[in-house]
Order: sequence, then C-alpha cells, then structure tokens
Amino acid sequence: MRSRKLEFDGENGAKLAARLDLPQGKPRAFALFAHCFTCSKDLNATRRIAVGLAEKGIAVLRFDFTGLGSSEGEFASTNFSSNVADLLRACEMLRKDFEAPSLMIGHSLGGAAVLVAAGQVPEVRGVVTIGAPADASHVLHSFAAKVETIETEGKAEVHLAGRAFTIEKQFLDDLSATSVKQHISALKKPLLVFHSPIDQIVGIENAAEIFMAAKHPKSFISLDHADHLLSKDEDARFVAAAIAAWSERYLPQIENETETEQHQAAIISETGASKFQNTVMVGKHHLMADEPVSFGGANSGLSPYDFLSAGLGACTNMTLRMYVERKKWDVGLIEVEVSHEKIHAADCLECSQELKDSNARIDIFHRKISVKAGLDREIVDRLAEIADKCPVHKTLHGQSRITTTVVTDL
Repeated sequence: MRSRKLEFDGENGAKLAARLDLPQGKPRAFALFAHCFTCSKDLNATRRIAVGLAEKGIAVLRFDFTGLGSSEGEFASTNFSSNVADLLRACEMLRKDFEAPSLMIGHSLGGAAVLVAAGQVPEVRGVVTIGAPADASHVLHSFAAKVETIETEGKAEVHLAGRAFTIEKQFLDDLSATSVKQHISALKKPLLVFHSPIDQIVGIENAAEIFMAAKHPKSFISLDHADHLLSKDEDARFVAAAIAAWSERYLPQIENETETEQHQAAIISETGASKFQNTVMVGKHHLMADEPVSFGGANSGLSPYDFLSAGLGACTNMTLRMYVERKKWDVGLIEVEVSHEKIHAADCLECSQELKDSNARIDIFHRKISVKAGLDREIVDRLAEIADKCPVHKTLHGQSRITTTVVTDL
C-alpha cells in the first residue's frame, strides 16, 4: 500500500488535511471515508479500514473535517451541514485530480453525513455506514448537560473524548433543520449498514431505523462484541474485508489486461512493521523484502541480494529451457542454485592482475545448474555456454546506468 498526503479547500475556505491510501497498481475504484464526530482521519479504526480496502485494490481518501485533526478552521463555526459540504468538496477534488468516488463510507456522525451527501454524487455506486445515528441530532447526547446553556448563552464549552470543544447555538439549529431519514429514503443507492448490538454511544436501534428507511438493495452486518470506535484491530479489519466483498457486486468489473512485452515497474514500499520490511509489487505479483535477523531485520522476505540471485537463477532457467526445446534435447527439469558473496579481488582466481592489485571487493555469484544424469558432455558444455547468455547474466556483467528522482509529495 502507498499513502499520499493531500490537502484541499473546505466549504469555508479552510485547508483540509487528507490522506489518500492507494493500492499497488491501478485502483479498481476510489472510496471516500468520513470520520466520527470530533475524531480525525487518523483514528486507528479509520486507518485500519482504509489500509484494508487499499490491500483489496480500492483507494481510500480520508480527511479531517474543518477545525479537527490537522485541518485548518474553527470547529465552533462548523455544523452538520458544513461537514456534508466538506464531503462534497472532497468528492470534487477526487473527481478533478483522480477519479470520483464509487463508494462513500461514514463512521458514526460521519455515516449520517455520507447518507446525506451520497445522493448528490452521481458516481457513487454504494454507501456504507458504521455505527451511524439515524438522526444527526443524536450527537446531542454527547453533551446533553450543556444543551440548555448553549440555547440560552449562545455557546458553551463541552468535553468530548478528553478534549474541550466550543459548541455554538448555530450547531444545534442546523441539527434540528436536518432530516437524515428523508435523504435515506431518497438515496436510491445500495446501502450496507454495520452496527454493534452493544454500542454504548449510538444504540443498535439506529441501525434498524436506517435499514427500514432505506430502499433495496440494502444489507446489514452485526459487529458482534465491537465497541463504537472499533478499537480492536480485528473488528476494523473485518469491516474492511466485508466492505470489499460486498462492493464487488456494485463496482466496475476489472477488465482482463492484455499481456505486453513491456517490463512493468517494480514498486517497493516500506511497511513500517519492522526496520527493513518492504512490500515488492510488480504488476499483480506481491513479494516481501527484508534482511536477516542478524542484520537487524525480521527475516520476513528475501534480502536485496537474494532478489539478485533469484533473478539470475530464474533468467538462467528460462534461457536454458528455450534453448533445449529448440534443440529438442531431453535434459529433464532444470534446477539452478545461485548464491552470492563478496570477496577481495586478490582472492579471485579468474580476475585480471590489474583488478587484483586494486585491493577492491567484488561480487561473486556461484551458479550451479542441475539437469538429468547421463547427458553427453557436449550437451553439458553447451548448457554452460548458453547460461552465460541469459539477459540478467549480461546485465550483471555489462555497464548499467541508474537514474534517480526524489518525489516529495508522498
């Protein structure tokens, strides 16, 4: 998975901080994720779900609403309607710079927001809510003791999740003027509702109200034993996997790609799971790279020199196979063993005297080719000659040039 930091202008002109989690290779679709009330795009559950969907080929944009997380602006001047407007701004940015979202996903109050916004985005093919209230005014339960003060004095400071926020009367007025259920009944898009039966913040009855208000196709998945914030990683991963499976029915089908003779770029990305662990993606193929434990790694994949050895061995096998088939030689199944070491040039028996005198260290690849027993010596000698003609062998012996570009927008 790759991740890019982005920003775009919110409805009130504030710069909104965003992160786009991308799959390796071309995304099959884009999704937009709306976080919960007073949370941020970096909530563990939000991040886990986005990463899980990216691993399934779906790019996910998550962003901080105005005045929250790393976004600019004053939270006190926002309301439910401005959150919906920020979502639509995010859709505009995706449409302009990438691709309009096919999925809209919302957690808690963010779920109510996507239920309102999704009907205004024609490209959306599916809507997902997670622990969402059926009515945006449900959020008032979070600071019920301060509602009267806000009504009479125009604003009040409330404490939510250990942080202080200023809530103004306009926030309450906006909630009372919004009917989420009207938008649900008019949505006319496939809907998937997640909810935990033990949710202590937004009760399970809200899922029933959303489900009953929605038209078919609609689906419900119970998040057994999960809390409202999906604080257990396994719950977030389950949600991501379920969304990916459910959306298969509604997302555009991937067309079969015609194989070309063009070499595809290798994309190597740090996982952050250990010091040296990286994912290696080449087209649809996925490998792991790492270093041995003795080098400070976790030994979860091939080392860089292992990849070189593997490349030389594979190229040797393929080159020999093409040659023996052309010659109609029966050599059995070919096996190539390649190992690598660095030695002082002075210890190299085949090196020139000039190289030996340079006191340099050189790379030695030891290649052992196994074929079936009983072959004529002439055939065995010819196989050794052909092995030296494999393209990777020539690359290692030849003069290669490497160009490097550093990209700073990741």
